[in-house]
Amino acid sequence: MAKEISDKIYSCCFTGHRTIPSEKLISLNDILTKETEKLILNGIKYFYCGGAVGFDTLAARVVLELKKIYDIQLIIVVPNMGQDKYFTEKQKKEYNQILHHADTVIYLSDHYYKGCMQKRNQYMVEGSTYCICYLVGKTGGTAYTVNYARKHHLNIINTANFL
Repeated sequence: MAKEISDKIYSCCFTGHRTIPSEKLISLNDILTKETEKLILNGIKYFYCGGAVGFDTLAARVVLELKKIYDIQLIIVVPNMGQDKYFTEKQKKEYNQILHHADTVIYLSDHYYKGCMQKRNQYMVEGSTYCICYLVGKTGGTAYTVNYARKHHLNIINTANFL
């Protein structure tokens, strides 16, 4: 079941690039785990993830691992049915496993339309107090989402700053 809006103060969203250099994956996973666990220990319970490849997948895996220890919830916010249309078979398999193990999966649209990714990102930001991101550039969807989070006064943790 999706969290209530009053639970916003206990919520964090993730946003990041779809491509992560392979030499940074292990370090990024460790940093992401550490920063997510810090938030959990400070009362954050709900974690929004967009379900895309790259950072979203990494973040979802981290939350699922931490669920083995802590009473937290993974909420996957899917912009449209068929989001995995262009995923590789390996990515589709992992995506479906994540959806299966998530506490809640929210589909915002039954079809793709221009702007559906931004709508998904806005939904996650508007339901959160924290944003953990992997942002290395100043343009694109991740930069847009982090700027949107800043405008909504979220506490932003950029994991790229720790690498």
